[in-house]
Amino acid sequence: MEGRLGLHTDCGRRHPYCALEFAPAFFSSKLMHLSSYLFCATLCAPIAARAQAGPPFLTNDPGTPGNANWEINIASAQAISRGTASYQLPQIYLNYGVGDRVQLTYEIPYVAQSNGGQSRQTGWSNGLPGIKWRFLDQGEGGWQASVFPQFETNGSASSRRNGISSDGSRVLVPMQIAKGIGPIDLDVEAGFYLPKHGVSERVLGFVAGRSMTDRLDLGVEIYNDRATGAPPNQTTCDVGGRYKLSRGFIALFMAGRSVSGTANGQPEFIGYVGVQVLLSDFGRSLASEPPPPELKR
Repeated sequence: MEGRLGLHTDCGRRHPYCALEFAPAFFSSKLMHLSSYLFCATLCAPIAARAQAGPPFLTNDPGTPGNANWEINIASAQAISRGTASYQLPQIYLNYGVGDRVQLTYEIPYVAQSNGGQSRQTGWSNGLPGIKWRFLDQGEGGWQASVFPQFETNGSASSRRNGISSDGSRVLVPMQIAKGIGPIDLDVEAGFYLPKHGVSERVLGFVAGRSMTDRLDLGVEIYNDRATGAPPNQTTCDVGGRYKLSRGFIALFMAGRSVSGTANGQPEFIGYVGVQVLLSDFGRSLASEPPPPELKR
């Protein structure tokens, strides 16, 4: 499969649900208990500032970096299911702000995957250039809404032959909505992949999160990817967050699994570990602080 590198074997976006050989099954019940614990923690902890969707989550939000600012996300993403697994290393996700409400984006992962006893296949997957426009902005705590069309480019011949990338281009047309309710930030994203050939695909994501301290944000996510009349149809639950390391550097982390069991290729484990680099002044200096909530929620 935003932001959405792959529920299926064609890794196309930030989502790592492509498919290596074995899975740590003990993660299954522990992650569900951890999700419940962190959801309660986000509701009960004292508020410091706003949390939001976007990396490391699969769901995107209406936030943009701000004029002439860069947001650079470099990560490792994993997806493990029965007999198959996929690793994106690196997963590159670049955002650049044009004005206060527009964001230019380019996403691409380098994928290593294997299926059962077959040899491991590696290569660059599909790229996803796009543009986000936040057309509704009521300020901090108010309603925010954006559209974020992206064009999934055709993969190379070798990547398509090895199942690393999809065959043929397609367009993703999602909308993002965010609203602060007391100390909690809620983000919803819904959209469709519209292929030149083949079946369409619907994605739907929801994130509830908040800041636990001045440095730590935590969130809980439910995400569904469903094709029309064909696989995939997968719903995952994950917990993740961000930790401010120093000026301009933020650690990103996420772990989750399918909520529909582990049969029929459902992921037993999905994960994301990376770093976000924030640059200002056309990339000439490190950003002293993340953009304010009305710019980057």
